[in-house]
Amino acid sequence: MSKKPPEEPELDYLRQRLDAEHLRERMALEHEHEVEAAKRKSRKIPIEDRKTIRTILRMSLRMTGLHARAQRNALSLSLTHNRVILPGLPTAFAGFRILHITDLHLDMREEIPDVLIDAVSGVECDICVLTGDYRAKTHGDYRPALEAMARVRPHLGEKVYGVLGNHDTIRMVPALEAMGIRMLMNESDRLERQGEAIYLAGIDDVHQYRAGDLQRACRDVPRDAVSILLSHTPEVYHSVAAHGCNLVLCGHTHGGQICLPGGWPVYPNARAPRDYCAGAWEHEGVFGYTSRGSGVSVVDVRLNCPPEITLHELQPGPMA
Repeated sequence: MSKKPPEEPELDYLRQRLDAEHLRERMALEHEHEVEAAKRKSRKIPIEDRKTIRTILRMSLRMTGLHARAQRNALSLSLTHNRVILPGLPTAFAGFRILHITDLHLDMREEIPDVLIDAVSGVECDICVLTGDYRAKTHGDYRPALEAMARVRPHLGEKVYGVLGNHDTIRMVPALEAMGIRMLMNESDRLERQGEAIYLAGIDDVHQYRAGDLQRACRDVPRDAVSILLSHTPEVYHSVAAHGCNLVLCGHTHGGQICLPGGWPVYPNARAPRDYCAGAWEHEGVFGYTSRGSGVSVVDVRLNCPPEITLHELQPGPMA
């Protein structure tokens, strides 16, 4: 279990900030996960926390002579540009830029925060969005990740939004919001520009904790408004159209992290079609983008799948 339970002020903050049922259920699931992780024998332990998997991967890479190269690849973070044509986008939002960062895993390797700071330096955006997984493990002490996030946050611009991933604990929310990151916990926010508006919604993790609630997240979004959904994972692809979302920004898959030549993922780690596990995709008229992520998980390596941060530029298009 976590070495340091949440302080009472943090619990008080969460009680005031979040829906009581949501908070109670999420914390109960997290407690169960911490107990199972401590046993180290349960099938419920995610692949990310299984030492055997890490050992096999490292040994395999060393035997093939790829380990050192794969470690260097993990720090070769670059900026990807993605232009999104959204029918009905208000003209005031033409050229609106969203810096998208996901799967940061900031405490996985000491160089990662500095590499991320270097990558975002000089990137001009209107808002920055973070789609989860701030720490390396799915349990235990979360303070190192928060300390690293505090170093990165000043470089992300004025307006920053985030959601939690399957590696994150809800106990991180108070500290993240104290840094000026607006966490969307099955909630939405109205973005205004020159008298026009679009909406940004965000859901809690649906991969590990099944805590995401699209209906609640989108309840204050007008049906005729353009809306963008932040989700840690693309696993919500089949539900977003029914809730009026126009664009989904997500991560979780790392694009496979270790891929065959050509970028074919050995293990995409998502309950979604492989085509939805990296890059741009479309489903039932909803556009999506699954980022390969800026960090690494399980092992600090990448092969045929470089890390990325993404700058999405919105442009209006004709209504269908």
